[in-house]
Amino acid sequence: MLDSLEMTDTDREIIAHNCAKTAFNKVLITHGTDKIVETATYLAQRQLLGKTIVLTGAMIPYAFGTSSDGFFNLGSALAFVQTLSEGIYVAMNGRYFTWDNVKKNRKTGFFEELS
Repeated sequence: MLDSLEMTDTDREIIAHNCAKTAFNKVLITHGTDKIVETATYLAQRQLLGKTIVLTGAMIPYAFGTSSDGFFNLGSALAFVQTLSEGIYVAMNGRYFTWDNVKKNRKTGFFEELS
């Protein structure tokens, strides 16, 4: 458990190492939303070939009660990781985005495409 605001590239390298060494080709990662795009970019730069990796999180942390979107996002990400082709994705708000075409809109509270 680490706040994504405190993550370093050393932490991201641990994630990348574990993604690379697992025998599974589908990986689901829960992650804080503040730096989720940075971690997705880091993983994409490591060229984890043959893997489908989906990162997801919650805009409203579970600790704040039942209004958290975390369980919905986790369920969506679980479906996406099973159906998407090889690549790195961010799954939030019932949608998925490629690692290089996503941003967190802090005003609306949603993730959206760059283009």
